[in-house]
Amino acid sequence: MTREHNSYKSLLILAAGARGAIGSTLAASISALRHDPEKVLPYLTTAGKFPWLFPQEAVNLAGWDIAAHSMTSAIREHGVLPASAWASSADEIDRIQVLPAPPANASMAAQVDQIVHDIRTLTACFPESLPVFVNLLPACGAVSPDVWQAAADIVRHVNPVVFPDMAYALGAVFAGIPIVNFTPNPIDCKALVQEAVKSSIPVAGRDGKTGQTFFKVVLASAFKARNLQVDGWYSLNILGNADGKNLMDPERASGKLANKTRLLDDILGYPVGRRYGEAAHKVHIDYYPPRGDAKEAWDVIDLNGIFDMPMSLRVNLQGRDSILAAPLVLDLARWMAALFLSGRKGLVPELGFYFKKPVGDSPPVTFQEQLNCLQVLEQACNDHVHYLPGGRL
Repeated sequence: MTREHNSYKSLLILAAGARGAIGSTLAASISALRHDPEKVLPYLTTAGKFPWLFPQEAVNLAGWDIAAHSMTSAIREHGVLPASAWASSADEIDRIQVLPAPPANASMAAQVDQIVHDIRTLTACFPESLPVFVNLLPACGAVSPDVWQAAADIVRHVNPVVFPDMAYALGAVFAGIPIVNFTPNPIDCKALVQEAVKSSIPVAGRDGKTGQTFFKVVLASAFKARNLQVDGWYSLNILGNADGKNLMDPERASGKLANKTRLLDDILGYPVGRRYGEAAHKVHIDYYPPRGDAKEAWDVIDLNGIFDMPMSLRVNLQGRDSILAAPLVLDLARWMAALFLSGRKGLVPELGFYFKKPVGDSPPVTFQEQLNCLQVLEQACNDHVHYLPGGRL
């Protein structure tokens, strides 16, 4: 199935958690794309891709949040960007429509109904925009939605207080719009994916790969290519924003830590620490308020060469969490628009470049494999345009 791409003039990102650190940075980025694109456009991995889509700067944002203050207040509160980066567009940024999140005490069925209604309301405000849902909610506790076989079972049995993401994901599926899961939360359960296939929409995720894990994939792929044996890898994340504070709950941190840890063995093809009979890949997250969104990541890597001679590498990343994440959200939304228009449905493992735990069958593992998959996927999207009415733009 393919859709007529000429009927869409812009992209509409519908974000759950729109006033969070990433969401508010995204709002400022979208405004900059309109008025000063050189501040954002050169940093996008999709810059120049899909010329048959709407222009890169034609992006709108709307969504939901539990916070009731203005978007510019959210930008100030999170402290990611200085006022000089967004103040000239403050009025425009504050006009972004952010609806109240469904009441926490409402049933899953009621929440899904509200979200479907909200999606219809928001998309009606942007009739020429192609909507994409992006999940930016905080990490939740451990949940196992795969025990449910159908969407009706999720609606009946999953507690939205424990797992609010699922109400948004089901609402997006029922409204027929593509889904990006930027969180570590497992919305990509069998029942939801089945509904997505029925609705002919693509689903991408899980857990956006922004800083430390991105470099870990690059380095581990290089070690594998060079046949250097990784003996141990210690990773520490120091993060002072709301995400860091949320991850001090061991149950909420468990999914993210597992995603950060598992990928190394997958890339290398052997368990790190095998000579010791126990895992020697350690990942820790610590909340440290002075860092704010400017997180710091330390990696100590022990590796062996010929004659089993030990060597080591130290990596210190002083990154900015939301500055790294917001452009990836823009990239993924554009990818999903192209995939939706080309008729792709269900999970999209080929987008593993963007995620710590890519979902779907046989996702690419090493850095080079991930880049190769992106090239193939881009070509597949472009080839489908030939079959759309009117051909390429």
